[in-house]
Amino acid sequence: MWQLSQYGGPDLSSHGISLLTGWLPLAVQIVAGLVLLAAIGRRDRRWFAWCLPILALCAGLAVVLFQRYLSGHGLASDPAPAALSIWIGVASSAVLLVALGWRGSRWSRRGLSVLAVPLSLLCVGVSLNDWVGYFPTVTEAWNQLTAGPLPDEVDAAALAGLAGTGASMTTGRLVGVTIPATTSHFNHREEYVYLPPAWFTPSRPQLPVLMMISGEFNTPADWIRVGNAVQIEDDFAAHHQGAAPVVVFVDSGGSFNNDTECVNGPRGNVADYLTKDVPSYLESQFHVATDAAHWGIVGWSAGGTCALDLTVMHPELFGTFDDIAGDLGPNVGDKAATIANLYGGDARAWASFDPLTVLAAHAPYVNTAGWFENSSAIGFGGHGWHGGGPHAGAHPGGPGDLGNRPGGTAGYGGRPDGRDAPGAEAAAATQLCTAARAKGIDCTLHTQDGRHSWQFASAAFSDALPWLASRLGLPAASGSATQQPGQGVASGAVASGQPR
Repeated sequence: MWQLSQYGGPDLSSHGISLLTGWLPLAVQIVAGLVLLAAIGRRDRRWFAWCLPILALCAGLAVVLFQRYLSGHGLASDPAPAALSIWIGVASSAVLLVALGWRGSRWSRRGLSVLAVPLSLLCVGVSLNDWVGYFPTVTEAWNQLTAGPLPDEVDAAALAGLAGTGASMTTGRLVGVTIPATTSHFNHREEYVYLPPAWFTPSRPQLPVLMMISGEFNTPADWIRVGNAVQIEDDFAAHHQGAAPVVVFVDSGGSFNNDTECVNGPRGNVADYLTKDVPSYLESQFHVATDAAHWGIVGWSAGGTCALDLTVMHPELFGTFDDIAGDLGPNVGDKAATIANLYGGDARAWASFDPLTVLAAHAPYVNTAGWFENSSAIGFGGHGWHGGGPHAGAHPGGPGDLGNRPGGTAGYGGRPDGRDAPGAEAAAATQLCTAARAKGIDCTLHTQDGRHSWQFASAAFSDALPWLASRLGLPAASGSATQQPGQGVASGAVASGQPR
C-alpha cells in the first residue's frame, strides 16, 4: 500500500478495488490459466507431438520480438517484468491454439479456446498496469477510460464568477484550456491549469508556476488522474493560507503514443511549444509571475528528462526543475536510433538537446537549482517488489552515493550496458547532477521506496513540493480561510531557499 508523504492526500489504493495488489489481479490470471488449460484438454498423442512445440515456439518468438521492440525503440528505462513477457507469450499461444485446435474439436472446447484469447490479453494488460501503475483501482480505470470528471474541475466560463471568493475556498479549481500554438504549430490535445484558492482572492497575487510533464504514452490529465497532483496541491495550499503554485499540465506528445522527448523534430516542435507558446499564454491569461525565478518544471520518467533539458537549455525561462526518474538525455533507443527517429538524422540537433553537451558549452548558471528523485529499488528491472510507504531523503555530500549502486556505469540515456540495467536512472541523475554542479546549478539527489510507476511519481512530487514552492518564492494569500493553526507563511511569503 502506498502512503503518500506530507502533502500526498489519501492512499490511492483505498479508492475502490485495487488493480495493483490484492485478489483481483491474481484472480484474473488464475481464471485465464484454467480456461487455457481446459481449452487444450485431453487430446491424442499425435496432436500433442506436433502442436505443443509449435505453441511453445510461437510463445518464445512473441517474447523475443516484444523484448527487442522495447529495447530498439527505447520505450522503457527498466526491463519489463517477467509476468508481462510470460503473458505475452501465453496470449500468442492462445491465438494460435484457436487455429490449430479448431478442426475436430467439440464446440465447448472451441468456445473455451476462443475465450482464452481475451482473457490472456487481459492478463497482459494487468501485468502491464502492474509495471507502470497507470490504473491503481477499478474506479480510476473506469474514470479514465470513460473520461470521467477530474478533481476540482470547472468550466472556464465559471472562473469570473469565482473571483474574490478565495478566502472561503478549501480547494483550488482546475480548468481545461486550449493553448494557441502560434509559434510552434504543435498539434496538441486539451490541457489543464490548476488555480489555488489564493488565485481567487481579491488581491490576486502573482503566483509562481509549475509546468507538469508526464512520461511516454501519456495524456495531459495523467498527472491529475494517476499522479494525484491536484490533491497534493490542494493539501499544500490548505497549510499555506490557500497559496500554492499555479500548475499547467501540458501535452508533450500530441497523441498517446508519440514520444517526442520534448525536442523539436519530425514528431513536432515541442520544445518551442513548451518554451514559447505555453509561458506566453499563462502569463497573459492567468496573471502569473513572469520571472524565471518563479517558473519551474516537474517531470516524471521521460518528462523528468524534459524538465532537466528545458531548464538547462532555457535558464532565462525556468529557474527550477524536478527530475523524477528521468534519463541521461532525450532518447528513443540508442544514439543512432535517436538521431534517426527523433531528429530526422540531424546529429547537430541531437547535440543541441543533449543535456551534458548543453551544460558543457554553457556559461555558469545563476540562481538555477534542481531536485533529482529516483526509486531506491535495485531489484529486477529497478522494481522493488516489497510494500511500504516512501521514505525520502537527500543524499549527503557528493554525488557518488548513487553511482556505487549496481548499474552505476551510465551509458547513453542513463542506461548502462544495454540501457536496461537496474539503477540506471539513479546513475544518470548522479552524472547529470555532477555536470550541473560544475556549472553552478545547485542540485541534490533523493530516493524513496517504490517501483518505476505512477504511484512513485506521485509520492516523489509530494516530497519535492515544499522545496519547489520555497524555490519559486510563493506569496501568501491574505485573508484565506484555509490556513491551519501554526502553519501560515512567515512574513507573508515562503522565502526563496536552497535544496535541502
